[in-house]
Amino acid sequence: MMDALSPADDATLHAAWRAGDRAAGEVLFHRHFDEIFRFFRGKVRHDVNDLVQRTFLGCVESRDTFRGASSFRVYLFAIARHELCNYFRAKRKHELLDFGVSSLADLAPSPSSQARRVSEKQRVAQALRSLALDLQIALELHYWEGLRGPDLACVLGIPEGTVRSRLRRGLSALRESMKGSSVDALGASENELGQWLSERRPRQLTSE
Repeated sequence: MMDALSPADDATLHAAWRAGDRAAGEVLFHRHFDEIFRFFRGKVRHDVNDLVQRTFLGCVESRDTFRGASSFRVYLFAIARHELCNYFRAKRKHELLDFGVSSLADLAPSPSSQARRVSEKQRVAQALRSLALDLQIALELHYWEGLRGPDLACVLGIPEGTVRSRLRRGLSALRESMKGSSVDALGASENELGQWLSERRPRQLTSE
């Protein structure tokens, strides 16, 4: 992954892209590709690349409407969440989905949910999949991608004052989901559990 750059750098590139500099747009996409790929990789089985492409296409289509109210990175995550929700709605056309309630275990059952010996990181992934999708997204973006209050509120489409309670609910649900597994964080405080989760961020990216 490329070194992290400031929001101002993204803003400069975006302004150049809007002005017709195609190379600036390519730099922006390359800079944020890994984290958008990671966002989808743990949530769908076979359509990760397609969803990544849809996200960047959505960014292209709305290029001239983005006015910098958030960072470009947060803007991309908001598009990614929108595409993910649309993906599940398309697959379950006759169901009324509530992503504050429905989890990936409900929306896209995975073979990994079958009883077997798994690594701790696999247990974390399974536990996250059992959470309501918006809780999973909140935890991953906060503890794995470093998004804070205003940025998380923007991505999730909720008031900033709700973000902290959303994260607290997510950690509580994660702790509950992992009961019965040999994990050393189950008795930890909220801050300790958050730190434990942040240390289990997926690192190796692959499009396979």
